[in-house]
Amino acid sequence: MTRARHLLLATLALLATAPPAARAACTDAAMPAVQWRRCFLDGSDLTAADLTGADLRDSSLKRSDLSRARLVDVQARRAKLVSSLLAGADLSRADLTQADLTSADLAGAVLVGASLRGARLYGAKLRGANLTNANLEGTDLLRADLSGATWTDGKTVCAEGSIGRCHPTGAPGAAGSKVEG
Repeated sequence: MTRARHLLLATLALLATAPPAARAACTDAAMPAVQWRRCFLDGSDLTAADLTGADLRDSSLKRSDLSRARLVDVQARRAKLVSSLLAGADLSRADLTQADLTSADLAGAVLVGASLRGARLYGAKLRGANLTNANLEGTDLLRADLSGATWTDGKTVCAEGSIGRCHPTGAPGAAGSKVEG
């Protein structure tokens, strides 16, 4: 036998005796580091679930309830979270690049250090959310309610009526501020 053939047979023997690789399924239970990439999970009830470090890239979770869920360090690039409930969720350091959060409820959510680059937050509710150090480059905030949200600088609080952009509390023309005339 040639040396190349010996190597091939040895490699095949090793592969045959190796344990099977763990494969994630879209039916796996919600837990930290779950691999739900490219899964269709629309309408799921994941209230207060711990999905720390989960892979949700390219998944669809439209109209799902993720309120008070722990989504720290989650990978959710291009995820579809349209009309989902994320009120009070912890999305610290989440990668939501190009995610679709149209009409999502993120009231009181923690988005500290999250990447929302190119994300769609059209009509989203971000009332009282914490956006400290979040990357909003190219983010669509059209009609998003930012009232009471802590802005990316970690200091500015958006005034009541901040729709589509953050108007600092007390700034001239901001809702509830005094305008001298």
